[in-house]
Amino acid sequence: MGPYRAHMDIASLAFRTDLAMLEHSGSLVEHRETHLVVRTPDNPTYWWGNFLLLATAPADTGEVQGWLEAFEREFPDARHRTFGVDGTKGRRGDLAPFAEVGMDLDVSTVMTATAVHEPPRPNTDATYRRLESDADWQQQIALDLAGEEPATHDVDFVTARSEAERRLVAAGYGAWWGAFEDDRLLASMGLFTASPGLARFQNVKTHPDARGRGLAGTLVHRVSRYGFDDLGATTLVMVADPDYLAIRIYRSVGFADTERQLQAERKPSG
Repeated sequence: MGPYRAHMDIASLAFRTDLAMLEHSGSLVEHRETHLVVRTPDNPTYWWGNFLLLATAPADTGEVQGWLEAFEREFPDARHRTFGVDGTKGRRGDLAPFAEVGMDLDVSTVMTATAVHEPPRPNTDATYRRLESDADWQQQIALDLAGEEPATHDVDFVTARSEAERRLVAAGYGAWWGAFEDDRLLASMGLFTASPGLARFQNVKTHPDARGRGLAGTLVHRVSRYGFDDLGATTLVMVADPDYLAIRIYRSVGFADTERQLQAERKPSG
C-alpha cells in the first residue's frame, strides 16, 4: 500500500464531488496515510456514505484482504464492504483483485458539461420546480422507492438520505428539483455546489410509469441552467452507468464522457 499523495489531492472529479456532497450534509472524512475513511454516522447502512477511498488499486488479493481488515477496524458493525479507487482513467481490470474475493465491481462514467442545450424532444406538459413542502419531500421518498429493480434499501434508509438532502438545501448549497404533473412527482434530481465553479448532480430518478416521455432530459436541462445561472457553476458533473439508457439522455443535452469512477462493494448477505 503506497503512501497517499502528501497534499491529499483527489484526482477523481466524481470522488471530489462525492466527498463534498457528503461533507456538506454532515458526513465525516478522515485522512489516513494510504486512504480516506468516509463516515455517515446518521445513516450507517448507507454503503457509499461509509467507505474507504484508496489512492491506488490493490495489486493482488493479499492486498485486498488487508483493505478488508482495515475496513472492519474502521466500521466494526458494518455488514457491507465498500471501496473506491481514486483516478480518472481506470478500467474494470484494475479492480480484478476485488472480484477475485467475490466483490461486485462498478465502473461508472463521469460526465461534465460547461454548456447545455434543450433535448431533442423536450416535455412541455410537466411543471418543473424545486421541491419545497413536506409533501414534496414525502413524494421524493416514494419516488426513491419506486424503482423497477428489487428494493435494496428500506424506508428508514431512504428517509435518512432524504433528510441529508434537505440539509444540503437548507444550508444553501443548491436545490432539489422535480417534474410534476397534477402535483404528482414523476422525476427528480438535485444539483449542489461542490466547490467554487463546480456543481454535482445527485440521484437522477424517473418513476417507472413515466419513462420515455422526455421528463428527465427536460429536467436535466432546466436544472443545468439553474446551476450556471444561480449557483455560478462553470462545470457541471454527472456520474452515470455506462450501460444504462439514461446516459444517452445526459449526452443529448450537452454532457460529455470525461472520466471513469472505480468502486468495489460487497452487499450485506441476506
